[in-house]
Amino acid sequence: MPTLDYGSMLKGVLGEDAGLDPDRLSQDLSERFTKAHADVEARRASEEMGFFQLPDDRALLAATREAADTFGQWFETVVVIGIGGSSLGTATLRESLLGSGWNELDAEAREHYPRLFVLENPDPHSFSGLLSRLDLRRTLFNVVSKSGSTAETMAQFMVVWGLLEEAIGADKVHGHFLFTTSPDSGALRQLASDLGIPTLPIPDNVGGRFSVLSPVGLLPAAVTGIDVEAMLRGAGEMVKRCESATLTENPAGLLATLLHAADTELGAHIHVLMPYADRLRSLALWFQQLWAESLGKGVARSGERVEVGPTPLPAVGATDQHSQVQLFMEGPRDKVLVFVGVENGGDPVHIPTIFPDVGAFSYLGGHSLGELLDAERRATAEALRRGGRPSMTITLDRVDARSVGALFMLFQIATVYGGALYGVNPLDQPGVELGKELTYGLMGRAGYPPPELPSPDPRWRA
Repeated sequence: MPTLDYGSMLKGVLGEDAGLDPDRLSQDLSERFTKAHADVEARRASEEMGFFQLPDDRALLAATREAADTFGQWFETVVVIGIGGSSLGTATLRESLLGSGWNELDAEAREHYPRLFVLENPDPHSFSGLLSRLDLRRTLFNVVSKSGSTAETMAQFMVVWGLLEEAIGADKVHGHFLFTTSPDSGALRQLASDLGIPTLPIPDNVGGRFSVLSPVGLLPAAVTGIDVEAMLRGAGEMVKRCESATLTENPAGLLATLLHAADTELGAHIHVLMPYADRLRSLALWFQQLWAESLGKGVARSGERVEVGPTPLPAVGATDQHSQVQLFMEGPRDKVLVFVGVENGGDPVHIPTIFPDVGAFSYLGGHSLGELLDAERRATAEALRRGGRPSMTITLDRVDARSVGALFMLFQIATVYGGALYGVNPLDQPGVELGKELTYGLMGRAGYPPPELPSPDPRWRA
């Protein structure tokens, strides 16, 4: 299970002139969290925050497993079509638990589970590049959109449908689709009903960016052989760990409270998530959406205009030691880092003891790549500490289904605590609606007039 080391956020550990007073963990910071905890518990009891219930939803799990165990196994490739919360969690599951090279393995090495791809951004180059490499006759397309009207997702769905009609005939196309959408409303739900396409529900009280432990993530996980039971077990264990109203006993509460204080008091407005494992690179992108879309709000729940929210920044160690750590160490003191380390990373890959006369690198012999990677994480955290730059470290004992499920839940619970601390609603996203409406107008959707855009002015072109 993940553990959280937060000493390098505190004065005395970080330095006398930097960080937060540790006494405040039992004083005002504790009081703030107690209020945030009560607010979240009240909203949880009202069933607004349905992601808390997903680890125990056996009926939803059974429906997902049935879909995965039946026709999901008829295909050699599964393609998820979705964007944002409908794709980022799946990409994280694929990379963390299947490995980035999963799709290059042969069928025997994959134990005959299908390859898994994700289509998200409607870039025609990426789209055509993937579709040209697939045998459409042996591909299942899992279209994921809760509203059933996400423009990027539905456009790609329509192109795929047309290609399948050409390849296999109109009467067989519906057998290559599964929709993950709202249980009882939306255009995708209606289309499924009209055409006899099987569906899986996204519960009404589970928003897209909180949906990775629903069929949104569970179906592609289960169909590729990931232990979804273990993933949900880890998430459920994290829910229990985060039930305490005592700040120092609640890891999600500490994560949210310390990051909120870093933003609002220390000027650390940029929150960097930096896993030291390539398998968790996509986790940082998933967190970016979760943190940004949930906490970046213009209006508080009270109706007051506030314009608050930290800026999440994804990074990966040790790669970004060579691109961003110079900025983190000596640039503006507007960042706090959250490292993710892995104690048991699998095969450590030993470095042979050779080139004994080349002092610049002979010292590496007898160690391992895993040892080097973890040493770089610990060294970077220590360098930041000595420079008075705040950080925290989340440590996993290993990257497996249970720990990844727990990690998803840790960040989701921290996010809703963060919403309570900022006084905003972490479950909505009103700031994206205008852009959607303008896109509808530009693309000619009924009911959305074409927007008047300023004509390009040659004076402002270089």
